[in-house]
Amino acid sequence: MATGYSDPSQKIDYVFKVVLIGDSAVGKSQILARFARNEFSLDSKATIGVEFQTRTLVIQHKSVKAQIWDTAGQERYRAVTSAYYRGAVGAMLVYDITKRQTFDHIPRWLEELRNHADKNIVIILIGNKCDLEDQRAVSTEDAKEFAQKEGLFFLETSALESTNVEDAFLTVLTEIFRIVNKKSLTADEEQNGNPGSLAGKKIIVPGPAQVIPEKKMCCSS
Repeated sequence: MATGYSDPSQKIDYVFKVVLIGDSAVGKSQILARFARNEFSLDSKATIGVEFQTRTLVIQHKSVKAQIWDTAGQERYRAVTSAYYRGAVGAMLVYDITKRQTFDHIPRWLEELRNHADKNIVIILIGNKCDLEDQRAVSTEDAKEFAQKEGLFFLETSALESTNVEDAFLTVLTEIFRIVNKKSLTADEEQNGNPGSLAGKKIIVPGPAQVIPEKKMCCSS
């Protein structure tokens, strides 16, 4: 599977809307800046309202534009987030590994997401700021267990050190791509009424991702 930046002149095959959610100050905007522009600012201010950035990648020889939406996690902006979920096919649920409260709020964010978003949305749980291992307040195992129970992907990231940020986005985007392709293939077969070369093979359109990546977990001692 080839992934990376695409040629700007290439036509776009897919546009995937992905939302970042979680409490304020967990590093959502920094994760977005690292992925979209490969930038990090220690002076980052709280996001007010909603903003989105894009990055175009190549996944399995197709040009995919990721439209990543970021909104403030503060309660006074929660009204923004209802429309925010509309049309999203992926979500990144972010907490700060050094602040237990941000992890304890994850079930509430997940419930809100599932109430407003498509039932087949691909979700990854992200433990950010794993460069601050000596200040860790949420164990990797606790988060991994929660992700497994809820059927989420899971990775720990560091926007500061650029650890696993690319992997987190690619995990979500590649899974969305796989689901969309499966749905297209199924729809084509049903429309044609002829399974052709796929005779005897059952094609299943999957729901939310159930696989937990076992690749490098960040900063484990």
